[in-house]
Amino acid sequence: MKIPFFDYKLGAGVATDLVNTSPVVRTALGEILTGPAALARFLAEHDVRPDALADGRRPDDADLEAVRVLRGEIRAILEAGAEEQVVEAASALVARGGIGPSLYRDAEGRWQWYVAISPGTSVADELAVLMGTGLLGALRTLSHDRFRRCASPVCEGMFVDTSKAGRRRYCMPEVCGNRLNVASHRARKLESTRRPGRQEGPSTPPGED
Repeated sequence: MKIPFFDYKLGAGVATDLVNTSPVVRTALGEILTGPAALARFLAEHDVRPDALADGRRPDDADLEAVRVLRGEIRAILEAGAEEQVVEAASALVARGGIGPSLYRDAEGRWQWYVAISPGTSVADELAVLMGTGLLGALRTLSHDRFRRCASPVCEGMFVDTSKAGRRRYCMPEVCGNRLNVASHRARKLESTRRPGRQEGPSTPPGED
């Protein structure tokens, strides 16, 4: 596996999604990486193909445990209060199996900077290199301010906002954002029923005035 040094969004995105597989975040669902098969699905969903899983090898229990440990390390980096802490910890991840950066040709034949993987590197350490590279790139290109906690008061998620506008608020917008919108709607509806002087009666469906 060669990791594009110029594309920090890949590694930062995998880092975000890995952290949010934790039961600490998804309290209603619990652990997402429940077994080696779940880890295989996670890798496939993110189109990550570690060299350690070449020739059809599947993740095993040792890979799973190592990735769960790595997940905690990534969360600690996202929670770090100082840029220097991020750089030190993310650089240590890259050093676990990274070679380079060096120039390689991309699919279009153009020279690009990539970090290659040392032979014999484990699945977890390959992911460490991928995410460490992404976090360093995000910090350098965007800023430490893009490492954020989910804005939902009922979520413990973390994320790296790699959007162009930089206005992302939720670790899982399709889950946390929608959940908060529904809760706000219900609160407004409940408040309206408690207002003094409100007349009870059948409401008129929209479009039938």
